[in-house]
Formats: sequence, C-alpha cells, structure tokens
Amino acid sequence: MAGSGIEMIGIEVVPESERSGEPRSLFWPWFASNISVLGVSYGAFTLAFGVSFWQAVIAGVVGIVVSFALCGIIALAGKRGSAPTMVLSRAAFGVNGNRLTAALSWLLTVGWETVLVILATLATSTVFTRLGWGGGTGTKVVALIVVSAITVLAGVAGFAVVMRLQAVITVVAAVLTVVYMVLAADHIHWSTVSALPSGSAQQVIGALVFLMTGFGLGWVNAAADYSRYLPRSASARGVFGWTTFGGALGPVVLLIFGLLLAGSSTDLATAIGADPIGALTTLLPTWFLVPFAIAAVLGLIGGAVLDIYSSGLALLTAGVRIPRYLAAAVDGVIMVAGTIYVVFFGSSFIGAFQGFLITLGVPIAAWCGVMVADVALRRRDYAEAELFDPRGRYGDVRALPLTLVIAGTAIGWGLVTNSFAGWLSWQGYLLGPLGLGGREGDWAYAGLGILVALVIGLLGTLIGSAGAVRRQEAAGSPVREVIAEPRP
Repeated sequence: MAGSGIEMIGIEVVPESERSGEPRSLFWPWFASNISVLGVSYGAFTLAFGVSFWQAVIAGVVGIVVSFALCGIIALAGKRGSAPTMVLSRAAFGVNGNRLTAALSWLLTVGWETVLVILATLATSTVFTRLGWGGGTGTKVVALIVVSAITVLAGVAGFAVVMRLQAVITVVAAVLTVVYMVLAADHIHWSTVSALPSGSAQQVIGALVFLMTGFGLGWVNAAADYSRYLPRSASARGVFGWTTFGGALGPVVLLIFGLLLAGSSTDLATAIGADPIGALTTLLPTWFLVPFAIAAVLGLIGGAVLDIYSSGLALLTAGVRIPRYLAAAVDGVIMVAGTIYVVFFGSSFIGAFQGFLITLGVPIAAWCGVMVADVALRRRDYAEAELFDPRGRYGDVRALPLTLVIAGTAIGWGLVTNSFAGWLSWQGYLLGPLGLGGREGDWAYAGLGILVALVIGLLGTLIGSAGAVRRQEAAGSPVREVIAEPRP
C-alpha cells in the first residue's frame, strides 16, 4: 500500500484504488528536491564559464525552465500509464531493450544521491568547524550516518513517506533559505557584478548546457515516478505545469542570487569550487550557522530522497529481482560507500562533479530525446499489461531507439570535454575533425554533445518511430489490469 507502512508496490502498475490526488501535489516533491542552497553555488559554477551576469541569467532561466519542461512532458506518461518512468520507457525501447537505458538511469540517480549526501556531510563539518565544535572526522562520520539514515529510511518506506517528507522540507528549507538570502545580501556589490565582462556565444552555450544538465536533465529519468499515483482524469496541463513550476522555481531564484554573490567576490567563487555549500557559511553571523546547516542539509536530503526512491525503481526495471524496499537499501549501501570515499579520501569536488554530470548527461540526454518524442507521439493511454510482456505490442527489443541512444552518446561524447577529470580526457574526439578547434578551441566547453544527443534522440524518434507508435496504438484498446513482473 502507498498510504501506510512500507510501500509494497514496485515497478508494477499502480492499482486504480491507490490513485488519488491532484496535479498540484506534484509541486511538493519537485520544489523540495530543488530548493537546496546548492543552487546558490551554481552561480559561481556558471560564472566560471567566463560570462557576464546578464548572460548568466539568460542562460540560467532558459536552461533551467526548458530542462524542467522536459520533466513535465515525461511526467505526463506517469499519468497515462501509472508505472515508473523506466517501465514506461519500455514502450519506446521494447521490454528487454529498455534494460540498457534503465541501467543508465540507475547509475545517474545513484550518482546524484551520492553527490547530495557528500555535500550534506561536508556542509555540516564546515558549520561545526566555524562554531568551534570540531568539524573533523568524528563530525563527518556522525553527519554521514544521520543524513544517510534519513535518506535510506525514506527511500525504503516509499511513496507516501517521500511525499510527506518533501512537504515538510519544502516549508522549512524555503523559510530558512529566504532568511539566508536576507543575511547574505549585504555582500552583494552591484558595481562589481555589473562590471563582469561578457563572454562569447560558445561560453554562454556552455553555461546553458551545464545548467540544463545540473537541473532538469538530472531528473528526466525519474519524472513519471511521482505522477503515476495520480488518477487518469487528472489534468494533463496541470501535471506538466506543476512539475515544471515546482522544479524550476527554486533553482532560478537561487541561481540569480548566487550569481550576485559570486560576481561580487572572486574569493568566494573560488572557495565554492572546493566546498560548494560550506563556503557560503563565511557570509553568515555565527547565530545563524545552525539554522543554515538545517536548511542546507534538508534541501540536500530532499533531492537525495527522490533519487534513492527512483534509483531503486530503475534497478528493478533493469532486471534485478528483489523487492522495491530492498532495492532502495542496496542503493543506500552504494551511496554510503561513495560518500566515504570522496569525503575521507577524495580531493577537489567540483572537477569530479562536472565530469560526472557531463559524461552521464550525454546518454541521458539522448534517452530523454527519445522519450519526449515518444510521449508526444502517443494519443492513447499505455497498454499496461503489455509493458511487462516482450511478446506484446511494445516488443522485445526495438532497434531504432537503442541505435539513437548509442549514436547520440558516441557523437555527444565526441563533442564534450572533461579537463576537470583526467580519466575523461579521451572525450572531445570530434571537436578537431569537425573544425571546432579541438579540445582547446572555443567550442571545447560549450557542451554541444549534450544538445546534439538530445536532438538526435528527439528528431530520430519523431521521424522514425511515428509509424511504429501508430501501429502500437491501433493494436487494440489499452488493457487496464495490474500486471507485475514475478516477485522474488
């Protein structure tokens, strides 16, 4: 049941009796998971591309809103099919052909939840150090245990607990974040910010793509996981609108504020690269450090909770046959292990972070293009039972969508660079042959590969899959019964 205790529904279709609510309920999970003060630090990350304040604002608003609009489109599939995002993806890729993209989705969500727990641990350590309470190994261990416990327990409990927790996080984190902005506003110097030189078109594109990848594109593979509990009668416009609005509102406001802060101080911008959230405490009076830590940690937990819930669903969709709550627990173990490595044995955070975003962002962008086009082509609800049957209308393996993802990834990786992480230096292999200046040229950091991968998936599906979708929908009326893969 979704309403009490541990959610026992896994990747099967949500029964009619469990569907309730209205589209506006989607505001809470999407706002809570993106209200983290990490959004302020994105101001420094964005200005690092060499753009002016106004260029960064344009790149931010466009990149964030468009990327969450993609989430809004995919959320429509959840209402139509009442199944997790990566199960609905089977309609495009085939029941077994979808295993590859489900595995990619799992890797991305596990990576994101690990990043967020790392940030929460480091932020707590920094606050304790400033308070003189000791911010060393002991503090980091305790912070890691507390943050991980909340995240894993919520993920194990499932949908109802996640939604309630997100509503609480939304209110508390939003209020404390507003107080932080008021207290830190004195550190903004408009004369300095407005004097930032303008960057080239390539630098603006690079900033825009980075923000798309860091925000909405990081959520597209989970976008239907929370709309699947809505009744089919729910407004499609409402599902799209509340998902987009809830996801984009916080990041846009926080980014603009972060641009003003980072643009006012090069020292702060540099410090954010090493400790994206802890560096923000240097602007605060001592009395607000504890409330700031609460706001920061809650915001990060909000994102991590959504990720661990969705990563468990993706793991099941990829073919692992264990109960949903155990899948969330497995992901929690991996998350803790990754956090321990980075916090206690790693070095600079931002290099690994950007390398992670760009590298996984390319195949996910290609998948997103396919999925968005597939949703746009459909006019009827999904045949739910056949999402679990390789002999059904959606087939076993569909070659075209998989080819589009593979081709989009291969071309995309050839058009992005990752100098921040040495082990990714092989990327960018097409920048020279295509006359774009090579790995050191003007286009090296524009992130073209992510946009190209998205367009390849989108246009390739719109052109090549329209007939297949029509045939699927002509195969008969959608079968509306709860079908589950065999339980372990």
